[in-house]
Amino acid sequence: MPSPTPWYIRARLKPRQLLLLSQIADTGNIHRAAEMLNMTQPGATKLLRELEEMLGVSLFERLPRSMRPTVYGEVMIRHARAVLGSLDLAQDEILAVRTGDLGHVAVGAITAPATRLLPLAVAQIKREHPGLRIALEMENSNVMLERLAQDRLDLVVGRLSAEHDKQHLNYEPLASEPVCAVVRPGHPLATGSGLTLREVRHAGWIVPPAGSVLRHRFELMFQRESFAPPTNLIETGALLVLTRVLAETDMLAVLAADVAQYYANHGMVRVLPLPLPCHMDDFGIITRTDRPLSPAAHLMAQALRATARATYHTEQAGSPLA
Repeated sequence: MPSPTPWYIRARLKPRQLLLLSQIADTGNIHRAAEMLNMTQPGATKLLRELEEMLGVSLFERLPRSMRPTVYGEVMIRHARAVLGSLDLAQDEILAVRTGDLGHVAVGAITAPATRLLPLAVAQIKREHPGLRIALEMENSNVMLERLAQDRLDLVVGRLSAEHDKQHLNYEPLASEPVCAVVRPGHPLATGSGLTLREVRHAGWIVPPAGSVLRHRFELMFQRESFAPPTNLIETGALLVLTRVLAETDMLAVLAADVAQYYANHGMVRVLPLPLPCHMDDFGIITRTDRPLSPAAHLMAQALRATARATYHTEQAGSPLA
């Protein structure tokens, strides 16, 4: 059975109507909007009236000296701008393919994938596409998602939590994030084996700030073993501070396993043989649903998937990004 013809084709929706909507929203005045589009005001009024008749709703309140979007207008303006933005991206992508310049991609990542997965994916891309420009940022997921919403990032390697609005985000899981305990090289516990929480419950610990997911799970880990959470604590999310404090003390620190391994490979810490059953949630590729990926962002997403499979020995989860 053939699919029904979309309403915008049946109604002969015009690109200039979408441009007009955007300009009226920006200027608040149909006369100024018409001037910016090199149209007459009567022509602009006719286009707007035809669009409202297509939709069966009023898109703007007509005020004495201005126009204000109705609730229906706000919806249509948002989608009109998404369509226009997508067309602009299409032109840029066609030009990039024609010239062989794949352009630029901006990626944000949380600490663990930023220290292991992302460098491997970037190295793979640069071997195959040396002309591709890549900008990298490392922060927590909340900061990265805010920058994604502001068009400052093309994609994020991070995690989603209950507080995030998932309606406007695509999420593709890549890997889980185990954690471990680390100490300075030469620490009395560094040469031990088979350590348990009981043996370290009275130690001094460097932990993430209160309110963080890892801090909550760290404390819960002790409580599940019927131990009081450690009280000799230093709270910090700054890795440079953490490694310096470790070097000067016999404290322990809890870190994502990838981050811990990075510093262990450089001889700055030792990973303790201490099982810590407080894994973080999966991290993955996060993109916006209202913005198609550029060719450069597609390449980055593909490299992240391939690198995650090779690095974490996991099957790709989730559906491909649009």
